[in-house]
Amino acid sequence: MKYLKNDASMRDADSGDELTEPTALLEAQLEEFRSQLLELPPNYDPLSRADLLLQIGRTLVRLEQNPDAWDAAREAFDIYVVREAWEGAVQACDILFTADQPESLAALGQGIWLAVTFPVDPELTVAMLQHVIDETPPDSDGAAVAATVAHYVVDLRAEGRQREDLMFYSNQLLATVARRHSDVPDQEAFGKWFKKLELDDPARFLPRLRNVVDVLVQDEWWIDRDAIRARLPVQ
Repeated sequence: MKYLKNDASMRDADSGDELTEPTALLEAQLEEFRSQLLELPPNYDPLSRADLLLQIGRTLVRLEQNPDAWDAAREAFDIYVVREAWEGAVQACDILFTADQPESLAALGQGIWLAVTFPVDPELTVAMLQHVIDETPPDSDGAAVAATVAHYVVDLRAEGRQREDLMFYSNQLLATVARRHSDVPDQEAFGKWFKKLELDDPARFLPRLRNVVDVLVQDEWWIDRDAIRARLPVQ
């Protein structure tokens, strides 16, 4: 999968895979992306610049140059928003969160709002919601809501092999959150837990996700949600 890794692979990465990645190779890639940025023609499509800025931001994060990664991804975000290229904007928010800067939680919240509002790649949406799960305490209802919305989005949007993979992944995610939240041991207990937390009704859990997003973003919105909602085909 492009945006997600299973638990084992994430542990492997944390324990060495990314750490042993040659710094020289990353620096060479960074130099290449920056050269391509400088070589854009005078009449370039702004989205071409944003796409390169994403590549630069990702590489800088891997080089642990987080403030510079933030700057690149923040510029990309603004370009994508102007062009209403929402999937790119969500990818930028993913980098902004990973860059671990003062406004990273605000970036995560806005990325989640865009990823749920617009039909972006469902795997990317799940990845954004998993950040909430990873960052919240074990007994957090917010993690349960995030896992439920992840499963809901996959069910609505994914097709074919991606659907199979993501349904399996999101089911595992929900089960893990249930065990962490309330020590849920089996399917019967899971069903009771799911119903008790009102996770069986989108009319209840989607508004709760909005509350999670508002806590993350606070007053640091970089987009006009009302203007965006006004242009949506379904309000």
